[in-house]
Amino acid sequence: MTKCFMKEEFFMKKTLVSALTTALVVGAASTTFAAANPFSDVPADHWAYDAVSQLAADGVIEGYGDTTFRGNQNITRYEMAQMIAKAMAKSDVSAADKALIDKLAAEFSDELNNLGVRVSNLERNADNVKWNGQARYRYWSQRYENEKGSKDKKNTDQLNFRLEPSAEVNKNWHVKARIDAFMNPSKDETSDLTVKRVWAQGDYKNFQVKLGKMPFFSTETAGMLFDDQFSGAQVTFGNQLKLTAEAGRWNLNSANKQSNLNDAAGKTDDDAANYQGIALNGTAGKLYGGAAYRHFNSNVFTQTKGFEKNTDEANIWSVGAGYKFDKNWNLYGAYAKNEKAEADATAHNIQLNYKGAQKANKGSWGAYTAYRYMGQNVAFAPTYETFLNAGVNNVKGWEVSTEYVPFTNVTAAAYYFNGKKLDTDRDAELLFGRVNFWF
Repeated sequence: MTKCFMKEEFFMKKTLVSALTTALVVGAASTTFAAANPFSDVPADHWAYDAVSQLAADGVIEGYGDTTFRGNQNITRYEMAQMIAKAMAKSDVSAADKALIDKLAAEFSDELNNLGVRVSNLERNADNVKWNGQARYRYWSQRYENEKGSKDKKNTDQLNFRLEPSAEVNKNWHVKARIDAFMNPSKDETSDLTVKRVWAQGDYKNFQVKLGKMPFFSTETAGMLFDDQFSGAQVTFGNQLKLTAEAGRWNLNSANKQSNLNDAAGKTDDDAANYQGIALNGTAGKLYGGAAYRHFNSNVFTQTKGFEKNTDEANIWSVGAGYKFDKNWNLYGAYAKNEKAEADATAHNIQLNYKGAQKANKGSWGAYTAYRYMGQNVAFAPTYETFLNAGVNNVKGWEVSTEYVPFTNVTAAAYYFNGKKLDTDRDAELLFGRVNFWF
């Protein structure tokens, strides 16, 4: 027996009747109310008479069996859902009314589902902009052996706040972005929010296109080479077997902060390299893998230690493959080489994963052990947390990690790396910790 709007008294607030009429009186051909009075307790001289009469005539609301409307009673969510369901059944609606009905349907989706009304499409359109994000704390404790045989120690921590909006343009196209802010807790310093990425994405059957500043990830190596962003265009074809072609500009200042490439960036007029890449990735049962070739061109490479003399190019090819033994165990390996570097020009990695922490599943956890050989002139911007910012670089050695979900959408992880520097063969060690709050 539907009467009014979301636990508000119908006769007490005329603005609620106006809003309800706008949202739910749909498809009315006339601009005047000619419906007869259906309720004994809504007299013709009442200010809500026209709205109540028209809503009743359209079948959106109904009263009680004793001919009363009882508009001074609070409505339940279930009764409101009944009104929305009847409004949804109207076919001759304006675009504005349809948008209002969709928003109400999204709000009352649980009740409508109980009524047997499907609202999945309405939920998709109810709010064109959706937000995800995270707040995270990270800590690095680094140890490098110096020339005297003792170890230099460096501890660093960081707070990061991230927002990831996605705005629907139409059923195929979205505009997406990533906004970051970084803080140094030990110095009580904060940074402004920075737009790290913004791109338009078109999704079609077996085809995807991205335009703008977008994610830059070496899928075939599971991020061993790149986990950053670049400005340009990317197209992907296929389903089980995917071919990706991309081109644009990549800022070399994004390279590992302790690498020769990052050190050389800033010494020339243009820190961004021209970039073209092509990759093929696919799955076949429990087996998956891929291969890629990437070409970069920049004067920065002429200033980078370990590159061929006078070269302004980096030509990198890479391969990777993995096998899923069952739902718990997964083995993966990758190899890459920069044909234009004379030193620290190769990278390879093998990693054994067990289970996996799922942030929505409290109590879930995962662990891995890996051997990494990370030449700095090919693994420019790896995804590994132990190699970021204050982490280790240009090293080989073993890494172990575990991650746990103590609360829903809260993850905690610890990593430990122990190995050698590639250029000096001195010890390199790092302990890393991270806590993420996802929203």
